[in-house]
Amino acid sequence: MSEVKRERFGKCYGSTTISERGQVVVPIEARREMGLKPGTRLLVFSQMGPIGKRGLILMPVEMVTDFIHKAVSDLGRLEQMVKEAEEPQTE
Repeated sequence: MSEVKRERFGKCYGSTTISERGQVVVPIEARREMGLKPGTRLLVFSQMGPIGKRGLILMPVEMVTDFIHKAVSDLGRLEQMVKEAEEPQTE
């Protein structure tokens, strides 16, 4: 698999099965590498794939929160840059 595809899809840790109660076991290697401990809260997202197929993405709440804070910070800096660019140029 090419480097681009590996980066896009990440690593496959194997498969798991949904139990009667809707529970899923995250493989031990994935838990270790991702630092997932008992009690870690995960957000579950759906993602549109090729040809209308959908998949699931599990992400630790902390990771999503950190991403949102960084995005808001980046937007603030971008807003400041636009504001400065709109100011009249003095010669």
